[in-house]
Amino acid sequence: MRDIEQQVRRVVPDRFESLVSGVRFGQFVSVGVVGAISDNTVLAVLGLAFGVSDMWAKAAGVETAILVMFLVNEHWTFAGQGETGRRSFAKRLGKSHLVRSGGVAVQLAIYWLLTQRLAIELVVAGTDLWFIAASPIAIGVAMLVNYVAESIFTWQVHTDG
Repeated sequence: MRDIEQQVRRVVPDRFESLVSGVRFGQFVSVGVVGAISDNTVLAVLGLAFGVSDMWAKAAGVETAILVMFLVNEHWTFAGQGETGRRSFAKRLGKSHLVRSGGVAVQLAIYWLLTQRLAIELVVAGTDLWFIAASPIAIGVAMLVNYVAESIFTWQVHTDG
């Protein structure tokens, strides 16, 4: 892993070197797992226990995940980054929402491209499972986009001393 990090550091401008942190990236991925669990929990509880329609329950789940991931990132992944105070916190929260909505758009576009525009098949036991295999690829690309955008725009790690 250290070799990969060193190779990436060679192509990343010095100003953005703080993006190439294996620890921070690992934390970011871990936070994504927490977000996915939050999203699906809210979706299940609202949909199954309270009879909320799928789309409204999903919207609530996505928003919950964004808030949970922001708070975990604020206090763990990017702890100590950015200015302090309520106004700065609110500004980062707003930026995070914008950045994450971009990540959602990237994920859906990549998934659409992989499943609707490319003629790829992954046949297992007579069933094409490419639509399932394409999903983690789209999520991975969106996660990378979110990591870079959150690092630069929300927590501004490139301004580290």
